[in-house]
Amino acid sequence: MTVAELNAFLLYGSLVVLLAVLAVRASVRFGLPSLLIYLGMGLALGEGALGIRFDDVQLAHALAFAALVVILTEGGLTTRWSDVRPAMLPALALATVGVAVSVLAVAVIMHALLGLDWQLALLLGAVTSPTDAAAVFSVLRRVSLPRRLSRVLEAESGLNDAPTVLLVTMLSASSFGQESVPSVVGLIVLELFVGGVLGLLIGWGGAWALRRVALPSSGLYPLAIVSFAVLAYGVTTALHGSGFAAVYIASLVLGNAELPHRVAVRSFVEGLAWLAQIGLFVMLGLLAWPSRFNWSEVVVALLAGVVLSFVARPLSVLLSLLPFRTSARDMAFLSWTGLRGAVPIVLATIPLAADVPGAERLFNIVFVLVVVFTLVQAPVLPWVGRVLRIDGGDTVLDLDVEAAPLGRLDADLMEIRILPRSKLANVEVSELRLPQGASVSLIVREGHSFVPDLRTVLKIGDDLLVVTPRRLRDATERRLRAVSRAGRLAGWLEGRGNPPRRRSRLRRP
Repeated sequence: MTVAELNAFLLYGSLVVLLAVLAVRASVRFGLPSLLIYLGMGLALGEGALGIRFDDVQLAHALAFAALVVILTEGGLTTRWSDVRPAMLPALALATVGVAVSVLAVAVIMHALLGLDWQLALLLGAVTSPTDAAAVFSVLRRVSLPRRLSRVLEAESGLNDAPTVLLVTMLSASSFGQESVPSVVGLIVLELFVGGVLGLLIGWGGAWALRRVALPSSGLYPLAIVSFAVLAYGVTTALHGSGFAAVYIASLVLGNAELPHRVAVRSFVEGLAWLAQIGLFVMLGLLAWPSRFNWSEVVVALLAGVVLSFVARPLSVLLSLLPFRTSARDMAFLSWTGLRGAVPIVLATIPLAADVPGAERLFNIVFVLVVVFTLVQAPVLPWVGRVLRIDGGDTVLDLDVEAAPLGRLDADLMEIRILPRSKLANVEVSELRLPQGASVSLIVREGHSFVPDLRTVLKIGDDLLVVTPRRLRDATERRLRAVSRAGRLAGWLEGRGNPPRRRSRLRRP
């Protein structure tokens, strides 16, 4: 690459990133995943429009996997284990049993209806089975969703990439059809086990080292933590384990460890993940050439999407969650929120890179399926929630909570924004009854700050700065959320101020 080419790349690249950042606002407003806008940008830049030619499948495959590593790292680092732990077993069932059921359902139906050969039919089922975290949660921001469901969706999206990548890789191998089903299943389980163990060890080792090494700059901690997560991927793949399982688990361990500068780490990885998503989606848009699509591929994509949305996904949810006695309403909503995003398109690059017969046709089918059914499913999610009477009452949308560590004091500084629906309004500071040791240290109201006393009355729009010992961080947040939901008498009978727990519809067997 010459200097002139580099300058042009930096110019156009910065413009694309800026436009992509601005597009996030539009995606949130209209309830559409930003991936659709980014894919559209890639198509607009491509050979069929502005004329940028990109057809290096091997490079696209490698860059897509690198982007997925970054996205999974951000997912693990920003996930609170205490939040997803109750949903881990149902999510694991969806990510394994659910994926297997969905793959078989799509493959059998498409083989029977259209006569697709078994390798292409199984690949179509495999690449379209995993849900995409970015697609799901960019839409769910507009839905008042109970935590019992959001936790399952979040954990499922983080867990189902690893087994699906292994399955698609095996289906794309030249030895397809030569190995028995038990041996394939055993190999997938073994690689997932190796990835899980190595991810756990590297994550724990990284947390142990970072707690004992005083780095000279806070900016080095995010780099070190991300490097440990990527190291987990590299070591595991070198030992023929599941690198995606390793990177997610290592990131989950690191994200939940008590490490210095956690807020800086979170901000860094979130920005890095956004950059990875933008680059990934734009690249996939460049790789797709709509002029090469034909009507038969569009028809197959529409039929496969109908089968996936109305047969395979509901069946996989039903069989996976029956042992957990999940309600019919929750199952119906989980079935409809199985949104596909960049992951299926990324997975479709694996058979392309392996020169599987019909791989280009498969890529086109998957691309059309993702775009069309995201446009169909995403906008109606709020309506589906209302029809199914999915109650988001235990998901607090009336309180905005941020926290920053006060390292040497072993405490946290919590910033609380009182939103319009909150019942914290008209509550006195003394009536909050925070855990002993926690206190409201400052209130910012209409641009003016003041130190409250016990008789200060809170108002909608107030920003509260609450200082709490780190060991009481969760208890303090629970109490604030309880008062925000139920008012000053919340939890009075319990004596400690914690809200009574609502019975979850996702139970352990």
